[in-house]
This record gives sequence, structure tokens and C-alpha cells, in this order.
Amino acid sequence: MISIRQRKGIQTTEVSEDYVAQEENVKLENKLPSSCTNRRLWTILSFTIGGTVALCIGLLTSVYLATLHENDLWFSNIKEVEREISFRTECGLYYSYYKQMLQAPTLMQGFHGLIYDNKTESMRTVNLLQRMNIYQEVFLSILYRVLPIQKYIEPVYFYIYTLFGLQAIYVTALYITSWLLSGTWLSGLLAAFWYVTNRIDTTRVEFTIPLRENWALPFFAIQIAAITYFLRPNLQPLSHRLTLLAIFISTFLFSLTWQFNQFMMLMQALVLFILDSLDMLPAVKVTWLYGIQLTGLLLVCILQFFNSMILGSLLISFNLSVLIARKLQKNLKTGSFLNRLGKLLLHLFVVLCLTLFLNNIIKKILNLKSDEHIFKFLKAKFGFGATRDFDANLYLCEEAFGLLPFNTFERLSDTLLFYAYIFVLSITVIAALAVAFRNLSYSTNQQSMYKMGEYTIGLKPETAYNLIHTILFGFLALSTMRMKYLWTSHMCVFASFGLCSPEIWELLLKLIHLYNSKRICIMRYSIPILILLYLCYKFWPGMMDELSELREFYDPDTVELMNWINSNTPRKAVFAGSMQLLAGVKLCTGRTLTNHPHYEDSSLRERTKAVYQIYAKRAPEEVHALLRSFGTDYVILEDSICYERRHRRGCRLRDLLDIANGHMMDGPGENDPDLKLAGHPRFCEEIKRNLPPYTAYFTRVFQNKTFHVYKLSRNK
Repeated sequence: MISIRQRKGIQTTEVSEDYVAQEENVKLENKLPSSCTNRRLWTILSFTIGGTVALCIGLLTSVYLATLHENDLWFSNIKEVEREISFRTECGLYYSYYKQMLQAPTLMQGFHGLIYDNKTESMRTVNLLQRMNIYQEVFLSILYRVLPIQKYIEPVYFYIYTLFGLQAIYVTALYITSWLLSGTWLSGLLAAFWYVTNRIDTTRVEFTIPLRENWALPFFAIQIAAITYFLRPNLQPLSHRLTLLAIFISTFLFSLTWQFNQFMMLMQALVLFILDSLDMLPAVKVTWLYGIQLTGLLLVCILQFFNSMILGSLLISFNLSVLIARKLQKNLKTGSFLNRLGKLLLHLFVVLCLTLFLNNIIKKILNLKSDEHIFKFLKAKFGFGATRDFDANLYLCEEAFGLLPFNTFERLSDTLLFYAYIFVLSITVIAALAVAFRNLSYSTNQQSMYKMGEYTIGLKPETAYNLIHTILFGFLALSTMRMKYLWTSHMCVFASFGLCSPEIWELLLKLIHLYNSKRICIMRYSIPILILLYLCYKFWPGMMDELSELREFYDPDTVELMNWINSNTPRKAVFAGSMQLLAGVKLCTGRTLTNHPHYEDSSLRERTKAVYQIYAKRAPEEVHALLRSFGTDYVILEDSICYERRHRRGCRLRDLLDIANGHMMDGPGENDPDLKLAGHPRFCEEIKRNLPPYTAYFTRVFQNKTFHVYKLSRNK
């Protein structure tokens, strides 16, 4: 069991691990009961109260989010098809495999259906366990079949309650991380309050339940908490081993549940690399963490039938490069400041070159192209040349992949989170720069402290780790809005830790010549309590109003479409259409698809672009030939795409297709000089006129205000 107590000054040979808040800790310990028994009772009491509060706040957050989901959709009252339609886009695709496993006659047949799937992509057999991160759906379906709960809870509720239960774990992990950093559970309570009051910017679980990140982020938070504890100095051998086990398990589960795990862990590896290079983390512990990342990812690779995207990830190449470069440059951390700075720059260059070399070699051996769309997107996003690549532009034009909107900071400021975060970040950055300069100026045996006149500045390893973590993930969130949930949740942790940290207040008060142990105690407890009271006063009424506001799911056009497909088309019929809609078709009807939203496959991206020619300026015979090449029986056209107004000109789907096809875009505005007028009208508009060139290939069989379904002729 982990206990939280004031640290004593203990000498150690590990870099950065002998720093303690000397004066404050001594004075605080002098105030504690003198006997060892009383101190132990005080620690047990504090741990019990803090642990109880952590569990309660986690459960309350879970219930709160589940209630919001119920109130927003009236989920308990709507029909099963409406419940399934509420799992929009890729969420519906993932949930369909949970449903498929439950409907299989036996578990073995269910596994066989996933490994040899021929309904997700027509005319192709796909190993879904290799392609997608759906082991969580498999595990839940097994649990539901094995446990005697079928009479008491419906499958869909078992699924969504599991996700909301993970939110309880998520908030508890954030709470514990803040507690570990600050030494008081009050900071954990403040972190949890900030997480809830900033819900719009910290989570989207209540309306995107099956999304992969909602499975993965709780395990990521556990991993960060475990790493924070692991980086503490002088752990007992048993604590050391148990913490390593916790880091490994959480890393493995995080990697198993999200296809973007490698990119998040690459950011984490960069954090370790920066801190190790600056002597701010013990080298041995950094090596352990590199090894755990590699081991966890390779184990996931094995479970995913040697998924080539994992083997060709930058993370594996980077971690191997760092470990190799370390062996090549054994005297990296010796010499004068300029000498060490030169060695550090050379080390960075060696690691970068070796990473790119290894990654290119692996990708050539594996003929890997699964992640090339991501690098095309990044290249275009950061201004390394314009692109007409359809896949890259599809990402660039989505708001979720754009820059973080400015109004995000306005919302975060309303809860005082952003102000507190900037305050704590400024102080810790100054301390980190001072410590880094000190470490580079002296040998590795020197303490990780910096003497500024009469004041000593230090930074604990776990604080340094969380500092660089929040900075790098902050840059990621600023550049890509969808990744803000990784940053804002940690922002709650970091800001609350700083306000409750005796080291932060000690440094600040010493710098302004107001240092006093009583003032530190007053500041670290009074300010968080005042903020908690402010949050309760300002946001409690709004939360109660939100919980009392009742809505209902309403999408009659989509419900009508799904019911028609179920009643009027063969079970083996193949459907083409937009990725988002087809995920719902797969879930609600079980029909075979031509394409789907899981975009991490090069052949699927090519297929999707071909199917989307239904919204381009193409001849009916060309569209028919393309669709029939995928075995399509029915195609679904959506007015919301054909006449789209949500995006600006140049970012509408029809514009992206026109540009990729070399055609001029519709409407007023400029076109690139090399774009030409198309030789045919837009297919999705012209087909509705029922002209002979179109009716020869397509017959309309269903229509409502939103959707038009056409059956393809087979004799052309």
C-alpha cells in the first residue's frame, strides 16, 4: 500500500533524486506528533480519507456522465435501432463487433468471424483483430456471455456502463497523480473538480462512448500516475517491482485499446529523452521505461497478428536508436558546459538520423504504407508544401484536426484552471531551466539544484517528468484540436499540484522575500479551498440544471433507412456510401460494406476515394464500373454531402474530389490555373433527374428527405 508522507533528506547517488524541500519539510514534521506511532496513525488517517474521497469523486463523475448520456438521448426508452444509430461514425463500427460476438453461436465461431471477416470490406477477407483495436469488445462480449447477468442487464448497457466505469478509474488516476506530486489529497480533489467543471474540454465520452480514446485514456492516466511514483527516489525493492508491473500493464492496455498509441507514446519517449539528456531523470529508470514501452508495444503487435503499422512505428525506431546511441556515446554526461552541450547536440543528431534510417529500413522490408496519410497530413498542416492528396485534405478540412480554437482558453479561464496552470507552469519552467543549466555545467555527481544567490532551486524527477509531459502534449493540443483531451486532463493535474505544492510556494515566496513556513502552509491549503468554493458556487447550479434538462434521440430519416434495408434487401447485399453512414449500416443491419471509417489501411483509402466518386463529376458508366468492381448492389446518396454547406469552399467533400480529379470547383471563387472544367455534371445531383444514361445503370428503390438509395444493374 502506498502512503503519502513528508520526505526526509536522504543522500543518494542518483541524479536529481536527493532533492527535498528541506526547510519546509523539517518545520512541518516538527509540527506533527512527536511519537512514531502518532505519525503512523496520522499517515493512515490521511491515506484513508484521501483514498475514500478519490473513490467517491471517481464514482460520482461516472454517474454524472452516465446521467447526462441518458438525459440527452432518453436511452432507456428509445428502440434498439435508435440506440445503435446513436453510436455515430466509427463508434458504430466498433460496437458492431461486440454485437457480432454476442450473436455468434459459440465463442470460437465468434473469433473465427473476426479473424476471417468478409462483411466489413466486400470482396475481401480481413483479419479484424489484426487491423483494428477491438480486443476490448471481444473481452466484454466474453464476460457478458460467461457471467450470469443476462437477466439483469442488456448487452448495450453492459457495454456503456463499462465505459462510464472506466471514467471513474480515469478521474481517480488523475486525482492520485496530483496527490503524489503535491503530497496532499486536497490537490487531487481540486484536479477532479476541474476535470468535471471543464467537461466540454476534458472528455467527450457521453456522446462518443465506443471511441477508442475513451477506452485508452484511463489506462494512460494510470500509467502516468505509476511513472510519477516510480520516479521518486529510494523506493523499496518491493515497491519498485510493483510499480514497474503497474507501468507495464497500463502501457500494454493503453497500446491494445487505441490505434494511435504509438504516437502518444512517442511523445512520452521524447519527454524521457529530453529529461535524460539534461540529467533530470535517473538514467537507469529511463532505460526501464524505454524497455517497457518497447515490450508493451511488441506484445500488442503479437496479439494483433504482427500488425505491420506497429512494427514500422516511429516509437520502436526511436527507442532503439536512443539505446544504441547511448552505447556509442558513453561519456555523454561529462565535461564542461560547452563540451557537454556539443556532445548533447551530437547525440540528438545521431538519434534523429538513426531513427529515420531504422524506420525507413523497416518500412521498406515490410512494404508499409498504412500510416503514409498521417505524414502527408502533417507535412501539409505545417506548411511544407500544398497538397492535392485527397486523404491529407480530408483530415486538413476537419475541424477536429485544426488548431485549438481560442474560445477553449476562455472556457478554461472561467474555471480559473488556465490562470492557475500558467502560474504553476511559469514557476516550474524557470526552475527547470535553472536546474538544466546547473546539470550541464557540472558533472553527473552534482545535485540537481541551482544556487541563485542565497536561494536553492530544485526540481524533483517526478515534477520534471510531468512538466515536460504537459508542455509537449500542450503543443500537440494546440496544433490538433482532437488531441486536446490528452492535455486538458493533465492540465487539471498539473495546476492543482502546483497550487498545493510546498516547493512551488517556497520558491515563489523566497524570490519575493516573503518566505515563512506558516505562509507556505496557509497558501498551499487556503488557495485550493477558495478555488473549490468558487467552483461549487459558480458551477453547481448549472450542473443541476444540466442534469434536469431532458432531451430525446430523434433521427427519423436514418431510422427509416435502416428499417427499409432490414426489410427489403438480401442479407448478403453489398452497400456503398459515406464511411460514417456505412458504419451504422453495418451495426443496424449486418449488411456487407464497401468501405468504413477505420482509415488506417492504404487499400481501404484508395477504395474509399473510388466510392466517393458518387459525389464527383463523373459519367454514370464510370461510377457504375467503380462501384461494381467492389461488388456493390446498392449505393446510398446523402443530400447533406451532395449539397454540403458546413465546410467552406475548398473543404467540402465534393471540392476535395474535384481537386483530386483535376476539375474546377463549383461556386464563386478562385481555382488553380491548371484545373479544368469537368466533362460531366455532378453525379449525385444529376442522377436524381432520372435521365436515361443514369436509369440504365441505377434504379431508385428508396427515398426520404435525407437519403436516396439506388440499386445497381448487374448486366452492364
